[in-house]
Amino acid sequence: MHKKLQTGFSTRQYMLSKDFELYYYHDTVLRKVATHTHDYYEFYFFLEGNVSIQIDKELYDVSYGDILIMPPGISHRPIIHNADVPYRRFVFWISQEFCSHLLSLSPDYGYLMQLVQTQKKYLFHNDRITFHSIQSRLITLLEEMQGNRFGKAANISLCVNDLILHVNRVIYERFHPVSVKETTSLYENICNFIETHIEEDLSLERLAGEFFVSKYYIAHLFKENLGLSIHQYITKKRLAYCRQSILSDNSITKTYASYGFGDYSSFYRAFKKEYGISPKDFRDMSFIDETSEAW
Repeated sequence: MHKKLQTGFSTRQYMLSKDFELYYYHDTVLRKVATHTHDYYEFYFFLEGNVSIQIDKELYDVSYGDILIMPPGISHRPIIHNADVPYRRFVFWISQEFCSHLLSLSPDYGYLMQLVQTQKKYLFHNDRITFHSIQSRLITLLEEMQGNRFGKAANISLCVNDLILHVNRVIYERFHPVSVKETTSLYENICNFIETHIEEDLSLERLAGEFFVSKYYIAHLFKENLGLSIHQYITKKRLAYCRQSILSDNSITKTYASYGFGDYSSFYRAFKKEYGISPKDFRDMSFIDETSEAW
């Protein structure tokens, strides 16, 4: 993760903005945080650390990719079990007034907040693939908030709406899998399947078996919709996840093995063809960028 996106941790428990705030914390010196409540919603995205989160009277053990949502008025605090392990997470605060604004646009923005309030369910586990799609949106929003590009305010608004709606969609579709299959096309269903099984065998034969259609029809479907072969589409998807994983400080070996590349040589060739640089050089270049910015 680029150091320019990192925020020094503060025990402040109130918002400076009237709408929303987003922070990325990477702490190695850990301070105790007392039990507290907010008058806004807190979305907590866990990356690393040996911690548990106490919400009300319940203690929740967390692992990479977990999302916790603390609604207004609910007491919570982190409990550090091992101060020698770095503690990394994203924290997103959003005011009740801004939530009301989103609800005026569409009730779909409020599904998850209503779920948390009515069912007292605060913790949502995610697999690595699903969480990477969420993390990429968090990074994009942070970059926009800390940058000064044309259209900054307008794009921040779009990024916030996209983040909130995407998280709502992920959780909604987890609890309503049947309705998703009923309302999406074969092409969309195959794309969704690829997205959630990107680390597995995704041969035409397997896809044909999963969706009960011929492999030639699937090949035609992707050519017609994207102008790409399905093999090219899957490879591009895998490379995009690998690129994000390397940027998130994961090892190259662990990365290519996690996303369906059978060996390093095939991963190396595909990565260099797609991005014009080797995986190692890309990692080293990102590290140099972070170091130079720190200076």
